[in-house]
Amino acid sequence: MSRVTIIYCHPYTKSFNHAVLESVVANMKAGSTAFDLLDLHADGFQPYYDAEELRLYHSGGTHDPLVSRYLDALQHSDGLIVITPIWWNGVPGMLKGFVDKVMKEGEGLTHTVSSTGIHGCLKNLKHAYVLTTSTSPTWYFRLMLGNGIRRIFINKTLKQIGVKRGTWVNLGGISNSSTQKRLRHLDRVRSMRFTF
Repeated sequence: MSRVTIIYCHPYTKSFNHAVLESVVANMKAGSTAFDLLDLHADGFQPYYDAEELRLYHSGGTHDPLVSRYLDALQHSDGLIVITPIWWNGVPGMLKGFVDKVMKEGEGLTHTVSSTGIHGCLKNLKHAYVLTTSTSPTWYFRLMLGNGIRRIFINKTLKQIGVKRGTWVNLGGISNSSTQKRLRHLDRVRSMRFTF
């Protein structure tokens, strides 16, 4: 049986992103897929280094129990689902801080560094799904704003930690979207076939 880590990054429980989370959870339960939910805001995750955390970075250590729990979930999962809004053409600061703090350098952690670059250790994560919402239409984000979620977050950041494949699903134009469009999107998420 597959095990999945869900990373959820939104502070407001009445947001559309939260409805996407509920649809993903319903999908996992319907498929009897085991999952760990990392709700960054609800957990009170501190998305920045203090001096002690930074001192421990190169040894792969941490003094933040959430970092340890999050890293353990990633190491014992077959796949990843990230649910986040797109803010200012990229992921929110909370999610960037998650990457900064949880992705630990060292053998058996998330990556190693050599003279030829970063080499991912989380090869157990066979597929990542990044489910986003954006104010800009998806086509505009792809063609005019640099397509940062696909080009940077999926194809660079996630690949550098070892994720083999990535799928991006976005509901663009969220601010002006109709109720019908939002409901169709939630139906799509509930019935998606996540493969890991």
